[in-house]
Amino acid sequence: MKVAIQGGRASFHDIASRIHFGEDITTIECETFRMLCEKLKNDSAIDFALMAIENSIAGSILPNYALLKEYDFAIIGEVQLRIKMNLVGHPGTKLPELNKVMSHYMALLQCEDFLYKHPGIEKEEYYDTADAVKYVKESGHRDWAAIASLYAANYYKMELLAEGIETVKQNFTRFFVLSREKKSKVEGASKATLSFQLPNKVGALAEVLKIIVDNKINLTKIQSLPIIGKPNEYTFYVDCEWNNYDDFKRSIGINSIVTDLKILGEYKKGEMIDDYTGGQPS
Repeated sequence: MKVAIQGGRASFHDIASRIHFGEDITTIECETFRMLCEKLKNDSAIDFALMAIENSIAGSILPNYALLKEYDFAIIGEVQLRIKMNLVGHPGTKLPELNKVMSHYMALLQCEDFLYKHPGIEKEEYYDTADAVKYVKESGHRDWAAIASLYAANYYKMELLAEGIETVKQNFTRFFVLSREKKSKVEGASKATLSFQLPNKVGALAEVLKIIVDNKINLTKIQSLPIIGKPNEYTFYVDCEWNNYDDFKRSIGINSIVTDLKILGEYKKGEMIDDYTGGQPS
């Protein structure tokens, strides 16, 4: 099985793909999310893709919602992964020896408090956390380090110089599992992502929410994005959960109020995964 991911081997996208599909996969590494979408769309040898959609600190990744709409992929699953950051360097290196740390800009931001306490270490942005570890290793510079996962440190046979250096410990990223094939609901599905537009009238959104609530559906997220070229018009994206699938089907009665209603995917709710070192998540 081939799965397109953003980032390199042992990146957080790579970890999420192995949590969902297992270790027996081949990941196709892409530098950007658009490249990932192009691969899934045009390369028939690629089966699925993993794409981050939100982070508990940074919020929704809005450009990725736009990509979902543009490429019209089906969401068939989700992974919720705790993002634990570590300072990774050459074996035997000590923290006071470091002159430079490299990582994705978001990883650097998420470790700001730790880095503030070490002003002598220069910060340098890199496009991916795991590939930063690879670059540091291949450079041979023992005074360089990267910020990445424990999985990346183990994969590249590097050492943890400091563990759990993220400022906010409850830091989770949610990933969508994407397919270019439109399918019926996943067996055991308990969650769905919908998109729709609303008429420009007072109370339209309230009417939609009432139908959802009346059918015992748990609305876990609502996100709006402007429609390009149409000022003051928006596409709404909602995530909802249910205990009874028939309740969800009845909630689709919102189609009498909204326009352009799409079920982007019906899938199993992803468990919160605290950490991953290979094999089985922990």
